[in-house]
This record gives sequence, structure tokens and C-alpha cells, in this order.
Amino acid sequence: MSDVGSRLQQVRARIEVAAARAGRDPSQVVVVAVTKGHPPARVDEVLEAGLDQIGENRVQEARAKQPQVRRPATWRLIGPLQRNKVRWALELFDWLDAIDRWEVAADVSRRGAQAGKTVPVLIEVNAGGEVQKHGLAPEAVDAFFSRLGDLPGLRVQGLMTVAPLGEDPEAARPVFRRMRELRERLRDRWGLALPWLSMGMSHDFEVAVEEGANMVRLGTALLGPRPATPGR
Repeated sequence: MSDVGSRLQQVRARIEVAAARAGRDPSQVVVVAVTKGHPPARVDEVLEAGLDQIGENRVQEARAKQPQVRRPATWRLIGPLQRNKVRWALELFDWLDAIDRWEVAADVSRRGAQAGKTVPVLIEVNAGGEVQKHGLAPEAVDAFFSRLGDLPGLRVQGLMTVAPLGEDPEAARPVFRRMRELRERLRDRWGLALPWLSMGMSHDFEVAVEEGANMVRLGTALLGPRPATPGR
């Protein structure tokens, strides 16, 4: 078994324990492998270990990496998307998981409609209120959702957040709880299913699962530290 396979077993066990604490079914939690900074061969190792969801932060890195990956995968853009990269993003990625600007959403919808498809997206929410983080402010989400009827080429499938990074994973619990409550309220108000709640990374995914995440984004927990960048 590869080191990725071994780490995945450990991750699955930890998800199972966290889900049990919350009375949830662990099989409902999807693991997205975050392969930022890792070579294509490592992506193939992830896919060989049994995962099929690959998260990349940058359009240009995915563009260079994808042709060298041998196995099929569902590719997700989990980092911010700039308007000048929308065309490439739609060619490279199956899901856009960090939409947080109306102008970008409108471009995605327009290009998706031109291509005859509806692009699945997650809306990123800055639930921790950190100035340096991307994402809609929670109080701005309703205004965004009120205009979704203007975006026929885009389908909102849920919410995503990045909790503040800290030594104690428990510090993220209020943020994750806020996201769960926000999704429930949006479902009720706008009549949308919003099936996905993507939150939790390598340092805090167990708390996220306890608070309702059904998608976690894991890099270090699956792949270990990223290789050093040459020259640094």
C-alpha cells in the first residue's frame, strides 16, 4: 500500500469516529484531495488509492498538471477564480468551489450557457470574518442568492468556507456551526437543495464533520508536506 493509501485509511477512521460522535453516517462525507504543489504522479497515487475528487487552487497549475495525470478524476477549483481565467477554468474543472464575486459568477454563467451546460458551483463564505480571506460576508449571501435567477448557466450546489487557522481545532467550531445554520436558512428561504457543505481541512476536519460538513478538503493529511519549491 502506498503512503497515500495508508494515510487515507487513517483519515477514514478519523472521519468515522467524528461522524459517530455526531450521530452521522461517515459514508456521506466526501474527501477532496488537495494536490496543490504536488507533481502529477502524486495525483495518480491519490486516484489509485480510491479517491476521485481532486482539488487544485490555481488554474495555471491544473493546466500544467492535468495532461500528465493518467487516471480520470473529478477536478475541483478550490481557490479564488479571476475573471480573466474563467474560460480556462471551465475547460479544466468540473466544479468551481470558491465562487464569491457576482462578476465572476456572471461570467461563468454566460460561458456555461454558451457551451450548452450548467456549471456546478459552491459559494465561498467568509464565515470567520477574516479580512485577508476570500468569500462573501455572511450578511451578503442573501443578496447574492436573490439574483441567482439571472444566472442560467450556473447551478449553486452548496457552500464552502475556510475557517481561521489556529493551533486548537475547537476554535473553528463556531465558524462551522455558523455555516451549517446558514445553509439551513438559505434552504428554507430560497427553496434550494444546497446538498454540499464543504468545510474542514487537515487540521480541523474532524470538528467540521461533527458540525455537519459532508465534504472535507485534505492536503497534508493525505499527501504529507508539499515538496519544497526549487530556489526557496
